[in-house]
Amino acid sequence: MQKPAGQVSLALVAALVGGALLGGCQRSRALETAPARRPNVVVILADDMGYGDPASFNADSRIPTPHIDRLAEEGTRFTDAHAPGAWCVPSRYGLLTGRYPCRKGAFRPGEKPVVAAERATLASFLKDEGYRTAMVGKWHLGFEGGPRGGVPLRGGPLDRGFDSFFGIHASLDIPPYFYIRDRRPVAVPSGTIEASGTEGWTNIQGAFWREGGLAPGFAHADVRTRFESEAVRVLREHDGDEPLFLYVALASPHTPWLPSRIGRSGAEMYGDFVADVDDTVGAIVAAADARGEETLVVFTSDNGPVWYPPDVARTGHASTGPYRGMKSDSWEGGHRMPFIARWRGRVPAGGRSDQLLCFTDLFATLAGVLGAELPTGAAVDSLSFLPSLLDPGAASTRRSLVLKANGSVVREGRWKLIDHLGSGGFSRPRRVDGEGGQLYDLELDPGETTNLWSERPDRVAQLLALREAELARE
Repeated sequence: MQKPAGQVSLALVAALVGGALLGGCQRSRALETAPARRPNVVVILADDMGYGDPASFNADSRIPTPHIDRLAEEGTRFTDAHAPGAWCVPSRYGLLTGRYPCRKGAFRPGEKPVVAAERATLASFLKDEGYRTAMVGKWHLGFEGGPRGGVPLRGGPLDRGFDSFFGIHASLDIPPYFYIRDRRPVAVPSGTIEASGTEGWTNIQGAFWREGGLAPGFAHADVRTRFESEAVRVLREHDGDEPLFLYVALASPHTPWLPSRIGRSGAEMYGDFVADVDDTVGAIVAAADARGEETLVVFTSDNGPVWYPPDVARTGHASTGPYRGMKSDSWEGGHRMPFIARWRGRVPAGGRSDQLLCFTDLFATLAGVLGAELPTGAAVDSLSFLPSLLDPGAASTRRSLVLKANGSVVREGRWKLIDHLGSGGFSRPRRVDGEGGQLYDLELDPGETTNLWSERPDRVAQLLALREAELARE
Protein backbone atom coordinates (compact mmCIF):
# COMPACT_ATOMS: atom_id res chain seq x y z
CA MET A 1 0.00 0.00 0.00
CA GLN A 2 1.39 3.38 -0.97
CA LYS A 3 1.90 6.13 1.56
CA PRO A 4 0.31 9.55 0.99
CA ALA A 5 2.49 12.12 -0.78
CA GLY A 6 4.89 13.74 1.66
CA GLN A 7 4.96 10.77 4.10
CA VAL A 8 8.20 8.78 4.03
CA SER A 9 9.02 5.54 5.80
CA LEU A 10 11.42 6.40 8.64
CA ALA A 11 12.91 2.93 8.45
CA LEU A 12 13.52 3.36 4.74
CA VAL A 13 15.12 6.77 5.18
CA ALA A 14 17.27 5.41 8.02
CA ALA A 15 18.44 2.57 5.81
CA LEU A 16 19.19 5.02 3.01
CA VAL A 17 21.05 7.53 5.12
CA GLY A 18 22.89 4.76 6.93
CA GLY A 19 24.04 3.39 3.59
CA ALA A 20 25.04 6.76 2.15
CA LEU A 21 28.79 7.31 2.05
CA LEU A 22 29.68 10.98 2.27
CA GLY A 23 33.15 10.99 0.76
CA GLY A 24 33.62 12.59 -2.67
CA CYS A 25 34.89 9.35 -4.21
CA GLN A 26 32.36 6.97 -2.63
CA ARG A 27 28.89 5.89 -3.71
CA SER A 28 25.81 5.11 -1.68
CA ARG A 29 24.88 1.47 -1.31
CA ALA A 30 21.75 0.03 -2.87
CA LEU A 31 18.55 -0.14 -0.86
CA GLU A 32 18.25 -3.22 1.29
CA THR A 33 14.65 -3.57 0.14
CA ALA A 34 13.39 -2.39 -3.23
CA PRO A 35 9.82 -1.32 -4.04
CA ALA A 36 7.42 -4.24 -4.54
CA ARG A 37 6.98 -3.20 -8.17
CA ARG A 38 9.76 -1.40 -9.92
CA PRO A 39 8.55 1.98 -11.12
CA ASN A 40 8.53 3.15 -14.68
CA VAL A 41 11.13 5.89 -15.16
CA VAL A 42 10.66 8.84 -17.52
CA VAL A 43 13.53 11.32 -17.90
CA ILE A 44 12.71 14.48 -19.88
CA LEU A 45 15.73 16.55 -20.86
CA ALA A 46 15.05 19.99 -22.33
CA ASP A 47 17.69 21.52 -24.60
CA ASP A 48 19.14 24.96 -23.73
CA MET A 49 16.49 25.90 -21.14
CA GLY A 50 17.59 28.20 -18.33
CA TYR A 51 17.23 27.87 -14.57
CA GLY A 52 15.03 30.96 -14.53
CA ASP A 53 12.60 29.94 -17.28
CA PRO A 54 10.11 27.85 -15.24
CA ALA A 55 8.06 29.93 -12.83
CA SER A 56 8.62 27.27 -10.18
CA PHE A 57 12.28 28.30 -10.11
CA ASN A 58 11.86 32.00 -10.83
CA ALA A 59 8.84 33.88 -9.51
CA ASP A 60 9.62 36.70 -11.94
CA SER A 61 9.69 34.48 -15.04
CA ARG A 62 7.80 35.98 -17.96
CA ILE A 63 7.08 32.58 -19.50
CA PRO A 64 3.99 30.48 -18.71
CA THR A 65 5.11 26.98 -17.68
CA PRO A 66 2.05 25.48 -15.95
CA HIS A 67 2.90 21.84 -16.69
CA ILE A 68 6.48 22.04 -15.41
CA ASP A 69 5.25 24.00 -12.40
CA ARG A 70 2.59 21.38 -11.66
CA LEU A 71 5.29 18.72 -11.79
CA ALA A 72 7.19 20.73 -9.17
CA GLU A 73 4.06 21.04 -7.03
CA GLU A 74 3.59 17.27 -7.13
CA GLY A 75 7.26 16.47 -6.58
CA THR A 76 10.51 17.94 -5.29
CA ARG A 77 12.57 20.77 -6.75
CA PHE A 78 16.35 20.57 -6.51
CA THR A 79 17.76 24.09 -6.48
CA ASP A 80 21.50 23.28 -6.66
CA ALA A 81 21.48 20.73 -9.49
CA HIS A 82 24.18 20.86 -12.15
CA ALA A 83 24.73 19.54 -15.63
CA PRO A 84 28.15 17.85 -15.76
CA GLY A 85 29.01 20.01 -18.77
CA ALA A 86 27.99 23.46 -19.93
CA TRP A 87 26.93 22.38 -23.41
CA CYS A 88 25.09 19.56 -25.13
CA VAL A 89 27.54 16.71 -25.67
CA PRO A 90 29.40 16.48 -22.33
CA SER A 91 26.16 17.02 -20.42
CA ARG A 92 24.48 14.06 -22.14
CA TYR A 93 27.57 11.93 -21.77
CA GLY A 94 27.61 12.50 -18.00
CA LEU A 95 23.90 11.83 -17.60
CA LEU A 96 24.02 8.48 -19.41
CA THR A 97 27.36 7.19 -18.09
CA GLY A 98 27.52 8.55 -14.54
CA ARG A 99 31.05 9.79 -15.31
CA TYR A 100 32.41 13.32 -15.28
CA PRO A 101 32.91 14.36 -18.92
CA CYS A 102 36.19 16.04 -17.97
CA ARG A 103 37.59 12.49 -17.73
CA LYS A 104 37.47 12.39 -21.54
CA GLY A 105 39.50 14.34 -24.04
CA ALA A 106 37.85 16.16 -26.90
CA PHE A 107 34.21 15.42 -27.76
CA ARG A 108 33.78 14.90 -31.52
CA PRO A 109 30.29 13.43 -32.05
CA GLY A 110 30.44 14.25 -35.75
CA GLU A 111 33.31 11.82 -36.21
CA LYS A 112 32.65 8.79 -34.00
CA PRO A 113 30.58 7.56 -31.03
CA VAL A 114 31.39 9.45 -27.84
CA VAL A 115 30.44 6.63 -25.44
CA ALA A 116 32.82 3.67 -25.65
CA ALA A 117 31.19 0.37 -26.59
CA GLU A 118 32.28 -1.30 -23.35
CA ARG A 119 31.00 1.55 -21.17
CA ALA A 120 27.92 0.81 -19.06
CA THR A 121 25.16 3.35 -19.54
CA LEU A 122 22.04 4.15 -17.59
CA ALA A 123 20.08 2.39 -20.34
CA SER A 124 22.21 -0.76 -20.42
CA PHE A 125 22.10 -0.99 -16.62
CA LEU A 126 18.31 -0.70 -16.50
CA LYS A 127 17.96 -3.15 -19.37
CA ASP A 128 20.02 -5.67 -17.43
CA GLU A 129 17.70 -5.05 -14.48
CA GLY A 130 14.67 -6.09 -16.55
CA TYR A 131 13.54 -2.75 -17.97
CA ARG A 132 12.32 -2.04 -21.47
CA THR A 133 14.47 0.91 -22.58
CA ALA A 134 13.36 3.50 -25.13
CA MET A 135 14.78 6.80 -26.30
CA VAL A 136 13.08 9.59 -28.21
CA GLY A 137 14.83 12.76 -29.28
CA LYS A 138 18.29 14.21 -29.77
CA TRP A 139 21.18 11.75 -29.39
CA HIS A 140 24.22 14.01 -30.01
CA LEU A 141 26.68 11.37 -28.83
CA GLY A 142 27.85 10.28 -32.25
CA PHE A 143 27.44 7.41 -34.69
CA GLU A 144 29.77 5.37 -36.84
CA GLY A 145 29.35 6.50 -40.43
CA GLY A 146 26.76 8.77 -41.98
CA PRO A 147 23.20 8.50 -43.32
CA ARG A 148 23.69 6.45 -46.48
CA GLY A 149 20.91 4.52 -48.11
CA GLY A 150 20.34 1.14 -46.47
CA VAL A 151 23.41 1.38 -44.22
CA PRO A 152 22.65 1.09 -40.49
CA LEU A 153 24.01 3.72 -38.12
CA ARG A 154 26.12 1.99 -35.48
CA GLY A 155 27.35 3.20 -32.12
CA GLY A 156 24.11 5.01 -31.26
CA PRO A 157 21.30 4.38 -28.78
CA LEU A 158 20.62 0.75 -29.78
CA ASP A 159 24.30 -0.07 -29.27
CA ARG A 160 24.43 1.70 -25.92
CA GLY A 161 21.56 0.00 -24.08
CA PHE A 162 18.30 1.20 -25.64
CA ASP A 163 15.80 -1.23 -27.15
CA SER A 164 14.32 1.42 -29.44
CA PHE A 165 15.14 4.90 -30.71
CA PHE A 166 13.42 7.59 -32.70
CA GLY A 167 15.15 10.90 -33.09
CA ILE A 168 17.89 12.97 -34.68
CA HIS A 169 21.66 12.76 -34.58
CA ALA A 170 22.42 16.22 -33.12
CA SER A 171 20.98 19.69 -32.58
CA LEU A 172 18.47 21.13 -35.03
CA ASP A 173 20.97 23.68 -36.29
CA ILE A 174 23.53 21.03 -37.30
CA PRO A 175 23.06 19.37 -40.71
CA PRO A 176 22.20 16.97 -42.17
CA TYR A 177 18.57 17.09 -41.09
CA PHE A 178 16.83 13.70 -41.00
CA TYR A 179 15.02 11.34 -38.62
CA ILE A 180 16.42 8.02 -37.42
CA ARG A 181 14.39 5.03 -36.30
CA ASP A 182 16.45 2.49 -34.39
CA ARG A 183 19.60 2.26 -36.55
CA ARG A 184 18.35 3.51 -39.90
CA PRO A 185 17.45 6.87 -41.42
CA VAL A 186 13.71 7.20 -41.97
CA ALA A 187 14.68 8.97 -45.20
CA VAL A 188 18.18 9.77 -46.47
CA PRO A 189 18.92 13.53 -46.65
CA SER A 190 19.00 13.74 -50.42
CA GLY A 191 18.04 17.41 -50.70
CA THR A 192 19.46 20.64 -49.26
CA ILE A 193 18.16 23.55 -47.23
CA GLU A 194 19.55 27.07 -47.04
CA ALA A 195 20.72 28.60 -43.78
CA SER A 196 18.16 30.42 -41.65
CA GLY A 197 18.23 33.24 -39.11
CA THR A 198 16.10 35.97 -37.59
CA GLU A 199 16.70 39.70 -37.89
CA GLY A 200 17.21 41.43 -34.57
CA TRP A 201 18.87 38.46 -32.87
CA THR A 202 22.48 37.25 -32.83
CA ASN A 203 23.64 34.70 -35.38
CA ILE A 204 23.04 31.83 -32.92
CA GLN A 205 19.55 32.85 -31.79
CA GLY A 206 16.11 33.02 -33.36
CA ALA A 207 15.11 30.67 -36.19
CA PHE A 208 18.74 29.74 -36.74
CA TRP A 209 20.04 26.69 -38.54
CA ARG A 210 22.96 26.00 -40.87
CA GLU A 211 22.78 25.17 -44.54
CA GLY A 212 23.02 21.47 -45.30
CA GLY A 213 21.42 18.20 -46.26
CA LEU A 214 17.67 17.71 -45.80
CA ALA A 215 15.62 14.53 -45.92
CA PRO A 216 12.31 14.48 -47.81
CA GLY A 217 9.44 15.39 -45.51
CA PHE A 218 11.67 16.80 -42.76
CA ALA A 219 10.58 20.19 -41.40
CA HIS A 220 12.30 21.86 -38.46
CA ALA A 221 9.01 23.26 -37.18
CA ASP A 222 7.55 19.75 -36.84
CA VAL A 223 10.29 18.19 -34.70
CA ARG A 224 9.01 19.19 -31.26
CA THR A 225 5.53 17.79 -31.83
CA ARG A 226 6.94 14.73 -33.61
CA PHE A 227 9.06 13.89 -30.56
CA GLU A 228 6.05 14.52 -28.34
CA SER A 229 3.83 12.15 -30.31
CA GLU A 230 6.56 9.47 -30.44
CA ALA A 231 7.10 9.64 -26.67
CA VAL A 232 3.37 9.46 -26.03
CA ARG A 233 3.13 6.48 -28.39
CA VAL A 234 5.88 4.61 -26.51
CA LEU A 235 4.03 5.15 -23.24
CA ARG A 236 0.65 4.10 -24.64
CA GLU A 237 1.91 1.01 -26.44
CA HIS A 238 4.18 -0.38 -23.74
CA ASP A 239 2.66 -3.72 -22.72
CA GLY A 240 3.39 -3.35 -19.01
CA ASP A 241 4.85 -6.83 -18.47
CA GLU A 242 8.16 -5.18 -17.62
CA PRO A 243 8.92 -1.70 -16.28
CA LEU A 244 9.74 1.03 -18.79
CA PHE A 245 12.65 3.46 -18.94
CA LEU A 246 11.89 6.28 -21.37
CA TYR A 247 14.52 8.94 -22.05
CA VAL A 248 13.06 11.92 -23.93
CA ALA A 249 15.84 14.24 -25.08
CA LEU A 250 14.02 17.22 -26.55
CA ALA A 251 15.65 19.36 -29.25
CA SER A 252 14.00 22.50 -27.86
CA PRO A 253 14.11 25.31 -26.84
CA HIS A 254 17.51 25.09 -28.57
CA THR A 255 17.59 26.98 -31.86
CA PRO A 256 15.83 27.20 -34.19
CA TRP A 257 13.21 28.97 -32.07
CA LEU A 258 10.01 28.05 -33.90
CA PRO A 259 7.05 28.78 -31.60
CA SER A 260 3.63 27.51 -32.59
CA ARG A 261 2.05 30.78 -31.45
CA ILE A 262 3.45 34.27 -31.10
CA GLY A 263 2.78 36.29 -27.97
CA ARG A 264 2.33 33.47 -25.47
CA SER A 265 5.03 34.91 -23.21
CA GLY A 266 6.74 38.12 -22.23
CA ALA A 267 10.08 36.88 -23.52
CA GLU A 268 9.49 37.20 -27.28
CA MET A 269 10.03 34.22 -29.59
CA TYR A 270 12.31 32.39 -27.15
CA GLY A 271 9.72 32.56 -24.37
CA ASP A 272 6.97 31.51 -26.74
CA PHE A 273 9.03 28.46 -27.71
CA VAL A 274 9.69 27.57 -24.07
CA ALA A 275 5.91 27.68 -23.55
CA ASP A 276 5.62 25.12 -26.36
CA VAL A 277 8.17 22.92 -24.58
CA ASP A 278 6.01 23.14 -21.48
CA ASP A 279 3.06 21.86 -23.54
CA THR A 280 5.17 18.89 -24.64
CA VAL A 281 6.19 18.12 -21.06
CA GLY A 282 2.53 18.20 -20.08
CA ALA A 283 1.54 15.78 -22.85
CA ILE A 284 4.28 13.28 -21.97
CA VAL A 285 3.54 13.36 -18.24
CA ALA A 286 -0.19 12.98 -18.89
CA ALA A 287 0.50 9.89 -21.03
CA ALA A 288 2.69 8.44 -18.28
CA ASP A 289 0.01 9.10 -15.65
CA ALA A 290 -2.68 7.52 -17.83
CA ARG A 291 -0.97 4.16 -17.41
CA GLY A 292 -1.99 4.14 -13.75
CA GLU A 293 1.38 2.70 -12.68
CA GLU A 294 4.08 4.00 -10.40
CA THR A 295 6.27 6.33 -12.43
CA LEU A 296 9.31 8.34 -11.41
CA VAL A 297 9.42 11.42 -13.64
CA VAL A 298 12.56 13.57 -13.84
CA PHE A 299 12.63 16.89 -15.68
CA THR A 300 15.71 19.02 -16.28
CA SER A 301 17.73 20.77 -19.01
CA ASP A 302 21.12 19.93 -20.50
CA ASN A 303 22.71 23.36 -20.05
CA GLY A 304 21.91 27.04 -19.89
CA PRO A 305 20.19 29.15 -22.57
CA VAL A 306 21.60 31.43 -25.25
CA TRP A 307 20.33 34.61 -23.60
CA TYR A 308 22.49 37.71 -23.47
CA PRO A 309 22.28 40.67 -21.03
CA PRO A 310 20.60 42.86 -23.70
CA ASP A 311 17.88 40.18 -24.01
CA VAL A 312 17.23 40.46 -20.27
CA ALA A 313 17.15 44.26 -20.47
CA ARG A 314 14.77 44.28 -23.43
CA THR A 315 12.29 41.65 -22.22
CA GLY A 316 12.61 41.84 -18.45
CA HIS A 317 13.09 38.06 -18.42
CA ALA A 318 16.16 36.58 -16.68
CA SER A 319 16.48 33.16 -18.31
CA THR A 320 19.14 32.05 -15.82
CA GLY A 321 17.35 33.59 -12.84
CA PRO A 322 19.76 35.20 -10.37
CA TYR A 323 22.81 33.52 -11.86
CA ARG A 324 25.50 34.91 -14.11
CA GLY A 325 26.24 33.64 -17.61
CA MET A 326 24.57 31.29 -20.07
CA LYS A 327 25.20 28.23 -22.22
CA SER A 328 28.85 27.07 -22.41
CA ASP A 329 29.91 29.43 -19.61
CA SER A 330 31.74 28.33 -16.49
CA TRP A 331 29.53 30.68 -14.49
CA GLU A 332 26.42 29.24 -12.83
CA GLY A 333 24.06 30.17 -15.66
CA GLY A 334 25.88 27.70 -17.90
CA HIS A 335 25.35 24.61 -15.78
CA ARG A 336 22.95 25.18 -12.84
CA MET A 337 19.70 23.65 -14.03
CA PRO A 338 16.07 23.42 -13.02
CA PHE A 339 15.65 19.85 -11.76
CA ILE A 340 12.38 18.24 -10.68
CA ALA A 341 11.64 14.69 -9.57
CA ARG A 342 8.10 13.41 -9.06
CA TRP A 343 7.20 9.95 -7.78
CA ARG A 344 3.69 9.99 -6.38
CA GLY A 345 3.35 8.46 -2.96
CA ARG A 346 7.10 8.33 -2.41
CA VAL A 347 8.58 11.75 -3.21
CA PRO A 348 7.02 14.50 -1.06
CA ALA A 349 4.77 16.86 -2.98
CA GLY A 350 5.94 20.47 -2.97
CA GLY A 351 9.35 19.50 -1.64
CA ARG A 352 12.51 21.53 -2.04
CA SER A 353 16.07 20.29 -1.64
CA ASP A 354 19.10 22.59 -1.67
CA GLN A 355 21.58 19.70 -1.75
CA LEU A 356 24.35 19.70 -4.32
CA LEU A 357 23.47 17.37 -7.20
CA CYS A 358 24.95 16.44 -10.58
CA PHE A 359 23.30 14.64 -13.51
CA THR A 360 25.84 11.86 -13.04
CA ASP A 361 24.00 11.04 -9.81
CA LEU A 362 20.91 9.73 -11.57
CA PHE A 363 22.69 6.42 -12.24
CA ALA A 364 23.37 5.56 -8.57
CA THR A 365 20.00 6.95 -7.51
CA LEU A 366 18.11 4.59 -9.80
CA ALA A 367 20.28 1.72 -8.61
CA GLY A 368 19.16 2.63 -5.10
CA VAL A 369 15.51 2.73 -6.17
CA LEU A 370 15.87 -0.81 -7.53
CA GLY A 371 17.94 -2.16 -4.65
CA ALA A 372 20.62 -3.06 -7.19
CA GLU A 373 24.41 -2.82 -7.11
CA LEU A 374 26.15 -0.75 -9.76
CA PRO A 375 28.14 -2.75 -12.31
CA THR A 376 31.84 -2.98 -11.49
CA GLY A 377 33.67 0.09 -12.73
CA ALA A 378 30.48 1.85 -13.83
CA ALA A 379 29.22 5.31 -12.91
CA VAL A 380 32.32 6.23 -10.94
CA ASP A 381 31.10 9.80 -10.41
CA SER A 382 27.56 8.92 -9.37
CA LEU A 383 26.30 9.52 -5.84
CA SER A 384 22.76 8.57 -4.90
CA PHE A 385 20.44 11.43 -3.99
CA LEU A 386 17.67 8.98 -3.07
CA PRO A 387 17.73 10.05 0.61
CA SER A 388 16.92 13.63 -0.45
CA LEU A 389 14.41 12.38 -2.98
CA LEU A 390 12.41 10.65 -0.27
CA ASP A 391 13.05 13.35 2.33
CA PRO A 392 14.20 16.78 1.05
CA GLY A 393 15.63 17.53 4.49
CA ALA A 394 17.93 14.49 4.49
CA ALA A 395 21.68 14.90 4.63
CA SER A 396 23.38 15.35 1.28
CA THR A 397 25.53 12.55 -0.11
CA ARG A 398 27.47 14.90 -2.41
CA ARG A 399 29.98 17.40 -1.07
CA SER A 400 31.85 18.32 -4.23
CA LEU A 401 31.79 18.05 -8.02
CA VAL A 402 34.00 18.64 -11.05
CA LEU A 403 32.36 20.03 -14.18
CA LYS A 404 33.48 20.48 -17.78
CA ALA A 405 32.99 23.90 -19.30
CA ASN A 406 35.64 25.41 -21.58
CA GLY A 407 38.06 24.58 -18.82
CA SER A 408 37.03 23.00 -15.55
CA VAL A 409 34.89 24.01 -12.60
CA VAL A 410 35.36 22.64 -9.08
CA ARG A 411 32.73 23.00 -6.39
CA GLU A 412 32.99 22.10 -2.73
CA GLY A 413 30.25 23.33 -0.43
CA ARG A 414 29.96 27.09 -0.73
CA TRP A 415 33.20 27.44 -2.71
CA LYS A 416 33.52 27.39 -6.48
CA LEU A 417 36.73 27.48 -8.51
CA ILE A 418 37.03 28.20 -12.25
CA ASP A 419 40.47 27.43 -13.67
CA HIS A 420 40.52 30.33 -16.13
CA LEU A 421 39.64 34.01 -16.42
CA GLY A 422 36.50 35.05 -18.28
CA SER A 423 33.33 33.07 -19.00
CA GLY A 424 35.09 30.50 -21.16
CA GLY A 425 31.91 30.37 -23.25
CA PHE A 426 29.49 32.70 -25.02
CA SER A 427 29.37 35.52 -22.47
CA ARG A 428 31.81 38.39 -22.66
CA PRO A 429 34.57 38.49 -21.71
CA ARG A 430 35.16 34.97 -22.95
CA ARG A 431 38.82 34.89 -22.04
CA VAL A 432 40.93 37.37 -20.12
CA ASP A 433 44.69 37.42 -20.53
CA GLY A 434 46.66 36.77 -17.40
CA GLU A 435 47.47 34.08 -14.92
CA GLY A 436 45.07 32.68 -12.40
CA GLY A 437 41.39 31.91 -12.36
CA GLN A 438 38.26 32.64 -10.39
CA LEU A 439 37.12 31.76 -6.89
CA TYR A 440 33.66 32.57 -5.54
CA ASP A 441 31.84 32.15 -2.26
CA LEU A 442 28.41 31.18 -3.59
CA GLU A 443 26.78 31.48 -0.20
CA LEU A 444 27.60 35.19 0.01
CA ASP A 445 27.94 35.87 -3.72
CA PRO A 446 25.63 33.63 -5.81
CA GLY A 447 25.93 36.04 -8.74
CA GLU A 448 29.71 35.49 -8.93
CA THR A 449 30.61 39.17 -8.84
CA THR A 450 33.63 39.15 -6.47
CA ASN A 451 36.64 37.07 -7.50
CA LEU A 452 38.54 35.89 -4.39
CA TRP A 453 41.29 34.00 -6.22
CA SER A 454 44.09 36.33 -5.10
CA GLU A 455 42.69 36.78 -1.59
CA ARG A 456 42.27 33.08 -0.76
CA PRO A 457 45.25 31.13 -2.17
CA ASP A 458 44.67 28.50 0.49
CA ARG A 459 41.19 27.76 -0.82
CA VAL A 460 42.42 27.81 -4.43
CA ALA A 461 45.10 25.24 -3.61
CA GLN A 462 42.59 23.06 -1.78
CA LEU A 463 40.13 23.01 -4.68
CA LEU A 464 42.81 22.37 -7.29
CA ALA A 465 44.04 19.44 -5.21
CA LEU A 466 40.48 18.19 -4.90
CA ARG A 467 40.07 18.24 -8.67
CA GLU A 468 43.23 16.22 -9.19
CA ALA A 469 42.22 13.70 -6.54
CA GLU A 470 38.74 13.28 -7.99
CA LEU A 471 39.98 12.70 -11.54
CA ALA A 472 42.78 10.36 -10.43
CA ARG A 473 40.58 7.88 -8.59
CA GLU A 474 39.06 5.94 -11.53
